[in-house]
Order: sequence, then structure tokens, then C-alpha cells
Amino acid sequence: MRHTKRDPVGASDYDPMKEPRYTDIATFMRAPLARSLEDVDIGLIGVPTDLGVTNRPGARHGPREIRNASSLMRTFNLALGTNPYELCRIADLGDVRLSHRFDLERQNADIEAFYNKVHAAGIRPVSAGGDHSITYPIFKAIAAGAPIGMVHVDAHTDTWGEFYGSKFTHGAPFRLAVEAGLLDPKRTIQIGIRGSQNFMDGIDFSLSHGMRVVFMDEFAAMGVERVIAEARRVVGDGLTYISFDVDGLDPVYAPGTGTPEIGGITTLEAQRLLRGLRGLNLIGGDVVEVAPPYDQTGNTALVGATIMFEILTLIADRHFGSDAVRA
Repeated sequence: MRHTKRDPVGASDYDPMKEPRYTDIATFMRAPLARSLEDVDIGLIGVPTDLGVTNRPGARHGPREIRNASSLMRTFNLALGTNPYELCRIADLGDVRLSHRFDLERQNADIEAFYNKVHAAGIRPVSAGGDHSITYPIFKAIAAGAPIGMVHVDAHTDTWGEFYGSKFTHGAPFRLAVEAGLLDPKRTIQIGIRGSQNFMDGIDFSLSHGMRVVFMDEFAAMGVERVIAEARRVVGDGLTYISFDVDGLDPVYAPGTGTPEIGGITTLEAQRLLRGLRGLNLIGGDVVEVAPPYDQTGNTALVGATIMFEILTLIADRHFGSDAVRA
């Protein structure tokens, strides 16, 4: 099995997936910790920063706690009938090293530089934030050649303008990406949008640029299957990215987040939604805004890890499965 690695103490090979789940150093999904970018098809990456938040910090702790919670993951995705670890080489690439802990723009440059190397190595990234500001520099690396489409699950559109002197906040990544020609707004669907507003700038931007915005009331009325069909229609078969903000879920399921909004998606609906995207031409994905300090139960980190596993399985199935379409 591709997941096998050498025991650093013993002489024999062992499979960490078959070891007790409370043992060994925590990595994403208990995947091997890569020492280089060679021989990796899908890279699991942490981006531990929350300098872009506009309210409650804490998402900088997300990658570490998601790694710990992901020790509960197993290899086989029962709903999709797929074991991604048998299809391709999956590794934890560690965290992006941020040279400036108090300078958001320099952190963006560090993130972009890291993902430039990942993209050049042909690795498809699945990332754990961090706040949602991380997605813009990721797009600058992986979408530099041509704009990509996106399935975006969130309570907020994240297409706002400048906020108190900064345009790089977690409320702005997709406005920046559209303006930079990295994201095709007409191949973008935003799902679960809700909550009261002080001004409509972000929602107006999304709608006026042709994004398909599925407000939460519409999601509830349509049902998951029709939303899946709409998402597939919008993004088509072009290169597509999944960005999943855990505040898209109802805070009953994910209280550990910086900007919770009640009346959101359930975890089961989220899983069904993602599984319905099987076969899309996915270039990568992320799970963001897991802020463990606001959730003493650890459930939000488990939710983040499970959503990462769903995205990981979709990418492995599309690009490395028996019916894979190489892109």
C-alpha cells in the first residue's frame, strides 16, 4: 500500500493507518510527513495564520488541531467507495513557514511562494487554514496560467472591499482573485450565504460579476441534490477549486470559528454536497476558519478534518482512479 513508511526505530516497514489512532506524531490523516516534494501526488498543507480576521482570532491554531483530529480518519471513503491512498501518493507537506508573523502582506508572499513550488512539482494541494485570506495567495500560485472556477461553501461571500485600511482580509480573497484574473466569476458558485449585513458591497460584487450565489434560504428550499446539479452546471469541466469555510455550517456543528452565523448547513448536507461533486476537474481545495479556542469539545477540528478527507477523496478519484481523466 502506498501509505506504508519505514519505522524510524524498527527495521521493518509498517502502515501507520493500521496502528492505534492515538499513536505516532500527528500528521494530516496519518499520512507520511514528506521530506521533499518528490513522489507526491496530493499534498496536505497547513497554513497557520489568522492575521486576516476582522473579528475573533484563533484560526492560526486550526492546522495543528485538524491534524490531531484527523488521526480518527481511516482510509476508505464508504460513501464514494474509494480508498484514495490506494490510488495515489498522499503526504503531509507540513505548514507554510511564515517569515513575518505580524505582516499580512508578507505572509501572503510566503504562502504564494510555497504554493508556487507545490504547483511546479505537479502536486494538487488540499489545505487547512488559517483564515480565509490564505486562499488568495494560493490562487496566485495555482491559477496564474488561467482563471479557475470555484465551489465555495461559506456564510459570507468574501468579496468585500478594503476593511480598515487593508484589502487582504479574510472577507476579500475572492474579490481580489477576480480582479487579478485568477478566478472566473461566471464559473463560481457560493453556497450557504446568510447573516445580517451592515452594507451590501460584497454581495453586490458577487452578483454583478456573475457569480451564482445560493443564499441559505434558497439552499433550504432547493435541497442538496438540486444545489449539486446547479454547482456542476456552473463550474462545468474546467479547472475548479473547492473552498470550504466551516462557518458555512450551522454553529451547532462547528462552533469553533471566528464569524459564526446561525441557520447554516448541516454536516450531513455538507458531505452529501461534496460527494455530489464527484468527477469535477479539481485543482485543489481548502478548509478554513477552524478556530479551536472557541470549541472545547474539539468537534470543529474533527469537522474540518472530515471535510478535508472528502475533498482529498474527490481529487484522488478524479485524477488517479480507474476512470481518471488526466488534466
